[in-house]
Amino acid sequence: MGIITPKTKSSFSRLKSTKPKTAKMRFSKPTVTRPISTKPTLLWERKLGFGERLIAGVDEVGRGCLAGPVVAAAVILPIHDAKSAPKWLKEIKDSKLLKAEKREELFPLIQEWVTAHCIAAADVLEIDRINIHYASHLAMRRAIQGLQHQPEHILVDGKFIPADLPCQATAIIKGDLKSLSIACASILAKVWRDRLMGELDAQYPGYDFKTHKGYSTPIHNEALKRLGACEIHRKSFAPVTAQLDLLSGLVDPGLVNSSLEDSPPDFAEF
Repeated sequence: MGIITPKTKSSFSRLKSTKPKTAKMRFSKPTVTRPISTKPTLLWERKLGFGERLIAGVDEVGRGCLAGPVVAAAVILPIHDAKSAPKWLKEIKDSKLLKAEKREELFPLIQEWVTAHCIAAADVLEIDRINIHYASHLAMRRAIQGLQHQPEHILVDGKFIPADLPCQATAIIKGDLKSLSIACASILAKVWRDRLMGELDAQYPGYDFKTHKGYSTPIHNEALKRLGACEIHRKSFAPVTAQLDLLSGLVDPGLVNSSLEDSPPDFAEF
């Protein structure tokens, strides 16, 4: 028998290593989708000293409407804990997630319970003059200024903080889903504006403002084509502007119809 040299042994080892290996099964970890919580809490308020400082929450409603004012509400919550909190507080959510009946039920309860609250608005003329973004901020600023107590910090729903607020503020995207103060403010603003649009429906019959609250819906758009714009329509909004141009003979009727059809209702707010 010949002597196996290191080289030959190495070659033999390589030959042995060529045996097929059993493939190991790799399983990816299942993706767990966590639902977004719709239960606002005091987390943001507590971060800013809730209990020792007055924290206000402010929200607006009606930005996307073709008619009517933009309305804002500001709220300062009282100091409370799980034991002293009223039972109905567990039902507070972003106003858009509540049925109209529940919002109406919560409206007076919030007003009576909170330390301070104020509801304010910017009208159609102001919206057309300074645009809806700044008009929304104007309404928020008025609501803050109207509070019975001066807040030491303000939680603002959205990406932007209005100018000239009386104290420091923090903007919270989807704040009405996260902050209890903002959620309470959203309910006050929504109920107040919905009631106002019901009253305006009687003053301007034919548009059905009590149903769609001024948002762009098929019924509202059809009425706008049939009756034209009224005093509470926002003339700076494209579908309304197009209808006004049609009446003035400045545009083709087909373009106006297309503009109205391309303006779906803002179901997130409606």
